[in-house]
Amino acid sequence: MKHLVMIQFGELFLKSEGVRRYYVKILMGSIHTALDAASLEHAIHQHRGRILISGEESEAIANIVSHIFGVVGVARCVCIPTDKEEIARVAANMSQGKLHPGMTFAVRARRSGVEGFTSQELGAYVGSAIWFEGLTVDLSQPDYAMYVEARHWGTLIYDTILPGPGGLPMGTQARVLSLLSAGIDSPVASWLVMRRGCPTTFLNLDGGAYAGSGVYNAVITNFTNLSRWSPGRKITLLQLNMEPFYEALLAKDIIKNRCILCKRFMLRVAVAVAKDENVAALVMGDTIGQVASQTLENLGVTDSLIPPDMLLLRPLITNDKQETVDRAREIGTFQESPGDLSCAVVPKHPAVAAAITDIENEEAKINIPSLIETVLLTKKVFIAYDGAVEEIVKK
Repeated sequence: MKHLVMIQFGELFLKSEGVRRYYVKILMGSIHTALDAASLEHAIHQHRGRILISGEESEAIANIVSHIFGVVGVARCVCIPTDKEEIARVAANMSQGKLHPGMTFAVRARRSGVEGFTSQELGAYVGSAIWFEGLTVDLSQPDYAMYVEARHWGTLIYDTILPGPGGLPMGTQARVLSLLSAGIDSPVASWLVMRRGCPTTFLNLDGGAYAGSGVYNAVITNFTNLSRWSPGRKITLLQLNMEPFYEALLAKDIIKNRCILCKRFMLRVAVAVAKDENVAALVMGDTIGQVASQTLENLGVTDSLIPPDMLLLRPLITNDKQETVDRAREIGTFQESPGDLSCAVVPKHPAVAAAITDIENEEAKINIPSLIETVLLTKKVFIAYDGAVEEIVKK
């Protein structure tokens, strides 16, 4: 009997043979990187539709792998020879102490390349070995489920599946630059794009003296929490100071359109950084109508700055706020008490449908190109690694 950690992957199985091999190779590389970083000895074996990991510290291995994109589920299992009687005996032993009278249970049995019984027959046989007086079979929503996968090379038996994030393995898509703030939305948007296989560099446009006292720490916390979804790999946050722009804006007494002007300036800076970082797309956490700068009219005014050779991705564009909050809680980026996240530049009555001509006239009052150059010179670099973060000081 071997004790293994089994990795399930879903969407990858739907790819063409060549693409699937390539994606699975990248996924296995991600697993190796994460486990090596944690100093966990292991060996990886691939079977069609499954990746099996052997190692002494199976619980630690399972917990780490459950945070790797491309993984749908993780199970600590036993692998035994494919013999029906032995399968039933091991399954019955595994269920001992976990079932009590009044509970419902089910056996999820599958077979491939095995002769002598069907999946249904195997499930019924194992179920009869597990059953005792007071138990009820419920194939829809059982209190307890036993999983049996019979293959020609051996049978996997397990009763607990740790969910993984799914998606595509990191590195199967091009790199992106995600604008990261102190709020709830941008970390979730970043996570969703990371989940689709995009290595991600982060950009924070810091309000400096015009930002609430909790903003800086909340940004770093968001960045740190996201690093836990890239185990064994370093991720980078670039931070730029927006104070020069805010000072220029306030000096001209521009009020109603401040949020739109700020958003457009941020996009200009982000485009400049994106070109320098050679990324394929920008990522933002906008949702239609959530705040004044995110009405369709105002989104159109800001989007006009995106060059034709660059993509702007908005994974949350149709979300309700509660959907985003729920996801943030699920992935561990929600902050219960982040502190003061206010912005001193936001007007009392921001424009909800700014006219592009008005915006351009107000932008002409300040030297946008010079301000962009000034802000780009304020760059700080932070590196996060498995939940720890440090600032890289220039020498």
